[in-house]
Amino acid sequence: MANNFVEELRWRGMLHTEMPGTEEHLLEQMRSAYVGFDPTADSLHIGNLVPIMLLAHYQRCGHKPVALVGGATGMIGDPSGKSSERNLLNEDTLRHNQEAIKKQLSHFLDFTSDAKNAAVLVNNYDWMKEFSFLEFIRDVGKHITVNYMMAKDSVKNRISSDSSDGMSFTEFTYQLVQGYDFLHLYKNIGCTLQMGGSDQWGNITTGTELIRRIDQGKGYAITCPLITKSDGSKFGKSEGGNVWLDANRTSPYKFYQYWLNSSDEDAEKYIKIFTFLDQNTINEIIEEHKAQPHVRGLQKRLAEEITAMVHSKEELENAEKASGILFSKDFKNDIKQLNENLFLDVFEGVPQAEISKDKIESGLDMIAALSAETNFLASNGEARRALKENSVSVNKDKVKEDYNITTDDLINDKYIVINRGKKNTYIIKVV
Repeated sequence: MANNFVEELRWRGMLHTEMPGTEEHLLEQMRSAYVGFDPTADSLHIGNLVPIMLLAHYQRCGHKPVALVGGATGMIGDPSGKSSERNLLNEDTLRHNQEAIKKQLSHFLDFTSDAKNAAVLVNNYDWMKEFSFLEFIRDVGKHITVNYMMAKDSVKNRISSDSSDGMSFTEFTYQLVQGYDFLHLYKNIGCTLQMGGSDQWGNITTGTELIRRIDQGKGYAITCPLITKSDGSKFGKSEGGNVWLDANRTSPYKFYQYWLNSSDEDAEKYIKIFTFLDQNTINEIIEEHKAQPHVRGLQKRLAEEITAMVHSKEELENAEKASGILFSKDFKNDIKQLNENLFLDVFEGVPQAEISKDKIESGLDMIAALSAETNFLASNGEARRALKENSVSVNKDKVKEDYNITTDDLINDKYIVINRGKKNTYIIKVV
């Protein structure tokens, strides 16, 4: 094999638990392994990046990755780590989501080459849809006891939770359905390893148990740690909710900013998990960062690598340009190169006021622009004081009280950026 996959996971901090014998099994020859993805949305989010990177490293180590879209299990709902039952989806929605997910996975996995270890995408709905309930409980259910299923943490936690209304039979059977997926892939494509987050250990080992009891075979398991942030907040969440891989849900600029704003402690962990940089390169970046932490070189390299991978080098360049715009020496020209969506991303959360275009065309004096027309400042007197202090700028150019805002100041024919001092920014939107 090209590389020792388990060793790769170890130094990257991506190994939580492995079934005994897994490392030796993978060193013998090329093996197939699968990871399951929830198809309840038409985009994955950065919480899915760890299992994606598991498969990507697996393929780079010479093995064959299998991405399983849980069309059938998506119709049931996985109780692991959840306190309530999820909404169920119809087949058309699941198929649409599957195609969107494959497109995103193709940024990390090679699905198209003739290589023996080219990735494949499967959907468990394809083999579960013809399975009758009676067949399933006869051929699969009888091999796993209720005692075995009840002992799983995912089941115990849901049943004992004060906030839970209990667990439906549908959810209780989830581990059997996921376990059968492993058995099906083992028998049909020789898949011998299942990987996932540490919360999936119970479901994965149900699969290895089915392989042992029904096919007298041997399945293996690897789990990775669940990612946490050093400040205790949830990884993968921003103020707007999930950080998605789809540019229409989370813009490349906001995606880039998420990684750029990582703490030193988190960035040191993330660069090992979410990039393909080798160990020596990563160690050099970390040492350089420790010597000059104020430069934030570690965060910048992390954000560069992952934004280019998920989106493109072009989108990365746009995000970098937008990130530097507030400190640009040629702000007026640089800001005009941003499209409206990117402009709004950069100034998200900045107070805005709308002014009709005819007032701008006839020239809007600065006192009115700061106070009467916008309420940015509390009074005309405060506006005058700010202008006399030389602390007001229009599109980053300092202005005096006699300045009039005109259509020449418009960005994208619609916006004007006003600053009072370094910390207070306002946007006039011309309508």
